[in-house]
Amino acid sequence: MEAAHWLAFNLTLLAAFLSPGPAMLVALRASLKGGRAAGIATGAGLALVAAGWTGAALMGLAAVFVVVPWLYGALKLAGAVYLSWLAWTIWRDARAPLPEVAGEVAPALGRAFAGGVLVNLANPKSVLFAGAVLVVIFPAGLSAGQAALVVANHFLLEVLGYALIAWALSRPTARAGYLRAKRWLDRLAALVLGALGMQLLAQGVRPAGPLEGTA
Repeated sequence: MEAAHWLAFNLTLLAAFLSPGPAMLVALRASLKGGRAAGIATGAGLALVAAGWTGAALMGLAAVFVVVPWLYGALKLAGAVYLSWLAWTIWRDARAPLPEVAGEVAPALGRAFAGGVLVNLANPKSVLFAGAVLVVIFPAGLSAGQAALVVANHFLLEVLGYALIAWALSRPTARAGYLRAKRWLDRLAALVLGALGMQLLAQGVRPAGPLEGTA
């Protein structure tokens, strides 16, 4: 592999990372609601599964989804149910006050990490997107070591990105602004996540096109 391959891969990852979708929305909300540690923990969970989808694409799971469309459909159904449940809980708690960051975030870090994992597990389109990107960017026949480097690169880039977001949005001014508009921002987040869940459900068992994004 050449430097040009890595540059193209990282630029593509950056564009996908910055695109609106459930992962970015959950990361933003976790940082505003729970503070820096919760934002980083959520981002680590999101990054782990996103990199895992890349590893799955390298092992040929994207092709399995095309050959066995009911499996892809089942994953989309599970994802739609989870995103809809998440939207309902956010809407339900929109009026609830936030806990104090200093005293409440540390015990909830495991839950924040698990939440990030579940959100990206609910997005099986990611493996198809990763498969398409990898085929276009990298030469065929990657060794096991090269594939591991691709997955590690993906994980580290996303962790860094989510850590930067958590640092920026956990600042007192950002948290104060969120608190002032919490009710409406949470309900907007709930509507967006609910719409994404319904979009997954409406797609049925038809596999996504190879160039569909990760949102």
